[in-house]
Amino acid sequence: MPVIAMIGHRARTDGSWSLNDMPGGAGRMDVLCRAVTASFFLSHDLRRDVVCYLVLRGEPGPEKTVRIEGDRVRYLNPDERSSGSLIQKALALPCESEFCRSTKGISVRQGGLPRLLEEFNFALLDEGGTDIRSAGSLPDAFLVSDHLNLDEEEKELTVDLPRFSVGPRSLHGDHAITVLLNEVDRRSA
Repeated sequence: MPVIAMIGHRARTDGSWSLNDMPGGAGRMDVLCRAVTASFFLSHDLRRDVVCYLVLRGEPGPEKTVRIEGDRVRYLNPDERSSGSLIQKALALPCESEFCRSTKGISVRQGGLPRLLEEFNFALLDEGGTDIRSAGSLPDAFLVSDHLNLDEEEKELTVDLPRFSVGPRSLHGDHAITVLLNEVDRRSA
């Protein structure tokens, strides 16, 4: 089961933003919504074997993690507003250190990247990493950054992670997820 996690450096940790202003008022929540779409949607189908984590590091804090499970999620459509609405509902919930269910297949908890790194053996999608097409085997969990590079704390946390690249050019995070999952599909076909 592939696990995809995206870091949202400026993504708001509360639900007090407008679906009409996800790029600005929500701290580039639009980038995370596109990652959700890339993680789950096929033509006329949904990837049920994927779990997607969104690590929200923006204001007002503390950091939160949203989990979306492909085999359980309902009401998710392949547009940013649909994903944004479901994320917003999750963020409106009071949450603690354990995942709290918001809607079917979507849950939220307090805590961010350090805890997630303890739970999974992630590899980092990085332009300087081993090309996924020439790699012998691929891990089950991948970490990708949003539109910003990793900050110093994140670099320190991920310094020992294996690194994989999806190609010779820099891609948007959601596009990198699409290419990665295509390679996973090819290997499992």
